[in-house]
Amino acid sequence: MTVATDFSKLVVKAYQDKTLAELVDSPVDALTGVSAGDAKLLKEAFNITTVGDLGRSPYFRTAQALVALNAAK
Repeated sequence: MTVATDFSKLVVKAYQDKTLAELVDSPVDALTGVSAGDAKLLKEAFNITTVGDLGRSPYFRTAQALVALNAAK
């Protein structure tokens, strides 16, 4: 299935023409708002180096679930 999405607000310019699979494998600082310094800290604290690592992180997924549950109450 082909998905056409504008990622221009989600990722920095150098990554805007990447496929979804390539974005998942991209460094976490490919995300808009995540600096190289932030990426370094994520690696040191949670061993997160890619966008996929961030999305699959149990810490971030737990936090996201708690926020969603709180919003649903």
